Amino acid sequence: MSDMKAPYLDPAVGRYLYAHTTQPDDVLENLILETREAAGDQAVMQITPDEGRFLTMITQLSYARNVIEIGTFTGYSAICLARGLGPGGRLTCFDVSEEWTSIAQRHWEKAGLSDRIELRIGPAAESLRDLPVQHNVDLVFIDADKPNYQTYYDLVMPHLSPGGLILVDNTLWGGRVADPLDGEETTRIMREFNDMVFHDDRVTSVMLPIADGLTLIRKH
Repeated sequence: MSDMKAPYLDPAVGRYLYAHTTQPDDVLENLILETREAAGDQAVMQITPDEGRFLTMITQLSYARNVIEIGTFTGYSAICLARGLGPGGRLTCFDVSEEWTSIAQRHWEKAGLSDRIELRIGPAAESLRDLPVQHNVDLVFIDADKPNYQTYYDLVMPHLSPGGLILVDNTLWGGRVADPLDGEETTRIMREFNDMVFHDDRVTSVMLPIADGLTLIRKH
């Protein structure tokens, strides 16, 4: 079983939930193993299989054809998003690391998804600012550097189609956002981001206790 990222959840409940979720195939399992070997402690940045399954399903359910991912790491979430795309759909991934995304690209090839994924290396904020005005997006997945979450959110919102979705990872931050005594900087940043989304009258949002917290946001 893959490591759980929900310390706020009873471990027995977590194991039960995972056991009753459709399991990853060989491509994803091999990517999990290679990421652990290559990244060591940093492998925790990889999303969990249950979150990956959710990403595929929400992409399918929303009939998303133009998807953006901000923060790709070794490519697990990109595979899950790309598998949910409809015919002719495209996924554009933004990341700063050639090292980690080289692993991603090999596994995208194994998954038969290279033709529907475009990788852009460099600061995501710069690339997002360069998107043409007419570039409409159906779904965005944000899982990158936490201090820039609001920047990414603000930059993608003008491109998001009415009814489009933004999914944001790590919004429960190990449950620490709910602890008023936790004043650590990233905890504060995530609280402020969560509050901003809650008060944004352009969207409807729900925070889901999947993995380390996943917020699903729909633009009106």
